[in-house]
Amino acid sequence: MTDVFMPRLSDTMTEGAIAQWLKSEGDTVKRGDVIAEIETDKAVMDLEAYEGGVLEKILVQPGENVAIGAPIAVIGDGSGAGSSDGAGDAAAAPSAEPEAAPAEAADEEAPTGEAAAPAEAAEAGEAPAETAQAKPAETAQTPADESEAPAASGSKIKATPLVRSLARTHGIDLATVTGSGPSGRIVRADIEQLIGSGSKPAAAPAAPTAPEPQAAPAAASAAPVGTPQPDDEVVPMSQIRKVTARRLTEAALVPVFQLTSVVDASRLTEVRRDINTRLADAGVKVSVNDLIVRAVAVALALHPEANASFGGDAILQHKHVNVGVAVALDDGLVVPVVKDADKKSVTAIGAEVKDLATRARAGRLKLDEMSGGTISVSNLGMFGVDQFTAVINPPEAIIVAVGGTADEAVVVDGEVKIRPRTRLTITVDHRVLDGAGAAAFLKDLTDLLTEPLRILV
Repeated sequence: MTDVFMPRLSDTMTEGAIAQWLKSEGDTVKRGDVIAEIETDKAVMDLEAYEGGVLEKILVQPGENVAIGAPIAVIGDGSGAGSSDGAGDAAAAPSAEPEAAPAEAADEEAPTGEAAAPAEAAEAGEAPAETAQAKPAETAQTPADESEAPAASGSKIKATPLVRSLARTHGIDLATVTGSGPSGRIVRADIEQLIGSGSKPAAAPAAPTAPEPQAAPAAASAAPVGTPQPDDEVVPMSQIRKVTARRLTEAALVPVFQLTSVVDASRLTEVRRDINTRLADAGVKVSVNDLIVRAVAVALALHPEANASFGGDAILQHKHVNVGVAVALDDGLVVPVVKDADKKSVTAIGAEVKDLATRARAGRLKLDEMSGGTISVSNLGMFGVDQFTAVINPPEAIIVAVGGTADEAVVVDGEVKIRPRTRLTITVDHRVLDGAGAAAFLKDLTDLLTEPLRILV
């Protein structure tokens, strides 16, 4: 009899809900079969069986939230013996629960968990399986005896092949990593956290950021909470909405300032029209936002000091330019990331953004696709918003808020002319960047959008 536990499927996940069971009690399952869909704080992900047998008992019904490590089902030999043990297996929860707590604390401060290189679609696809397998495995096989012998000791490293592969790809020495999984197991989120922080092996020191996050939860709990009135409708918050709320509260602790610039969008609209006309036969179509994402990436590459994050007592300068694009969902906000956007063409970025946004709305983004951002873009121009300031997305140093494009009367060469203009407002983490550095970045971004041919070559 084997318990199936709620796995940790994202760096910020503290609990999960069963979206739906894909197998019923009494069904035979094979190792690797997808038996359920789990709604995490960021997306809906598949849960694979880590052991074959018969799904003897379902302990958590769809819609119920349970903590990471809590038993959610029992797979046995079909004799039914496991069913009766199911309730008793709650005893397994304690051992997993305690582990989840510390992991969560680390998550909170850790950068969005952003990280991970592209070209890992296959690995990302395995994420759920890997994580799901990791939890149960150690809980069932290794009691608490190994929990104190984490990877950091170098004596015994607990990690799945996927985690080892991810660490290898990014040059991370697992011996220097302290696992947040049960019994010190190193889970995928631990590696992604290190990649996101840009601290690689020396990630241990990234602990300095630990104190930061702890302040966040405190502030969150201190935030005013409404009291329901008799005629109020109480709508439960989705996992994504909860995380959105928590992270926005954390962002309020970041000292920021804003700068605004106005872009003459004449050439921008012309170039976009020209691209779409010339590539219409190929079915290619780019939006103004695609051009802006590309321009942001190019501008950031010109300002490595802005492609950075606050790391406690250090500034973490990132080696990749990864642009997050805010996508509003009915139940929250997600920011899928275009990795290495400075190395991709506008058409490639356009296709990727479209795909990411479509899958974000379907709740089908992989964790890897929502992590690793080093700057974000939020565009409300399509809603008729002229100008706004966006809330920074920690640990990124800058978020670019894009307003709509509208014709305005401006003075050009001594004459009043009508020109399409767009306002950009950047919100900047003052701990990472000062006004002059941020202004230089914004100026280059504005210049690139004024003469967009420069971002096409």
